[in-house]
Amino acid sequence: MLKTIKNALKTPDVRKRLLYTLLLIVVFRFGCYVTVPGVDIVALNNAMSSEGITGLIDMISGGAFSRFSIFAMSITPYITASIVIQLLGMVIPSLEKLTKEGGEVGRQKINAYTKILTIVLSLVEGIGIYLSYKSSGIFIKPGLLTGALVVIGLIAGTALLMWLGEQITNKGIGNGISMIIFIGIVSGLPSVVTTLWGLIMPTDGFSTTGLLLSIGIIIGALILVSGVVFVQQAERRVPVQYSKKVVGRKMVGAQSTHIPLKLAMAGVMPIIFASSFMTFPAMIIQIFVKDIATKTGFLAGLYKFSIATSSSSVGLGYSIANALVYLLLIMGFTFFYTYATFNPAEVSSNIKKNGGFIPGIRAGKPTTEYLSSIISKLTWFGGFFLAIIAILPMLLRFTSLNIAFGGTSILIVVGVALETVQQLESQLVMRHYKGFLE
Repeated sequence: MLKTIKNALKTPDVRKRLLYTLLLIVVFRFGCYVTVPGVDIVALNNAMSSEGITGLIDMISGGAFSRFSIFAMSITPYITASIVIQLLGMVIPSLEKLTKEGGEVGRQKINAYTKILTIVLSLVEGIGIYLSYKSSGIFIKPGLLTGALVVIGLIAGTALLMWLGEQITNKGIGNGISMIIFIGIVSGLPSVVTTLWGLIMPTDGFSTTGLLLSIGIIIGALILVSGVVFVQQAERRVPVQYSKKVVGRKMVGAQSTHIPLKLAMAGVMPIIFASSFMTFPAMIIQIFVKDIATKTGFLAGLYKFSIATSSSSVGLGYSIANALVYLLLIMGFTFFYTYATFNPAEVSSNIKKNGGFIPGIRAGKPTTEYLSSIISKLTWFGGFFLAIIAILPMLLRFTSLNIAFGGTSILIVVGVALETVQQLESQLVMRHYKGFLE
């Protein structure tokens, strides 16, 4: 990876993309410290909590939520809007046709619909956040004008993040939305180091137990990262044989190649989407019910269930139920994204058109069924593995440890890092620098 980065810095066009991405990341981190108008900073430090839904949002936003900055809502409204639009595309025929057959124009329209829905969700969430903290004393002069300024500031921050993500995707390196979430999570790494150091050197001096515990956490994290890297990089290579054919005036000989099918073909997006989907009910409930955490009833139970991903104070029952639903969501989104990006029928048709075939499998429908069978098995294994990795570290919340990096965080960080490096390599290959990568 270091060699790839070194070669990228030697290539003017790729270096320009890297510097542009770095510049936008700096803008993002700077915005995390720009507080919305009308907030009392002193009262803010006492009112904000790292538990529940606020803790998860604060982790994704890189600490922006606890500072009540313009980026406090992070990019979560855009992610939720993307989920809604893609799910609607499965049930609304006109939207499905626009997605599959619209081409570039259709993609632009879908993108526009997603942005509009993002602004609407940002408005709803911004109002909810203001109403939730209106009575906490963090606003200097609570009222209609202050509320309008706060909500507009939060919406503007989300819109700016949406624009930054789009610019990184188009003119930089990597997926912009994933990169913003990646940077937000990685920014919490110093607090992890501080926590580990606090275990080793508590207030009463050196702790051997703390040292052993810290070493165990580091080893566990390395094993977890290694497992994620293995699953993200593992692939099943389906052999494809092409027969001789005439190209122009020349006879092209038979060729053998393969189709690489990854275990985690959907990448890190199912994890991000599942996390946003789980926490969305809590965001909505907070808008209509004040002090929901102290109440009982259906809405209070739904709220506790929704925040169980990031809170240890809701009870073991809610955590188990949350973990099961979280697992199913990850599996579901994994299948959804896998089949959205890889169409066995289309691949089979392309192989047949080019005079190719999979050894031992007839061209046409048998090839489609064969590829579908392989994709189904790979997705079941890869999705279940990623879901288990995301759920197991949740058990740490029932200990005295306060580690910001959990399974979901590691999955997102490792997944985005691998995708970015792969895209960086592809940029070099396109510019005839393939020899440097070997």
